[in-house]
Amino acid sequence: LQLVESGGGLVQAGGSLRLSCAASGGTTSTYTMAWFRQAPGKERDFVAAMSASGALTSHADSVKGRFTISRDNAKNTVFLQMNSLKPEDTAVYRCATGRRWSYNPTSYEYWGQGTQVTVSS
Repeated sequence: LQLVESGGGLVQAGGSLRLSCAASGGTTSTYTMAWFRQAPGKERDFVAAMSASGALTSHADSVKGRFTISRDNAKNTVFLQMNSLKPEDTAVYRCATGRRWSYNPTSYEYWGQGTQVTVSS
């Protein structure tokens, strides 16, 4: 599986962005899909995840109420709608997919290269 993210960029605080992650080379319809982010000098943090069926979702406390994960299994794509962005949301955002439900990045088998999100104050 190959994952390619898009949709990152520079936005002012309070603005919105929608990230997409398209998978190719196989289907992700039976896999958990997730978003992680990593700011310079910091660890990779869990942002959001959605189970294969979409019945189970989870968002980190830091983004709850502002970010929403969704997926389109027919298009092998996962999305992250980010609203009310804050400067502390600045990071490289990477999507990941794997067979298990997990908040731990080491549990995911496939990763995208990442897309930069920069929020200016």
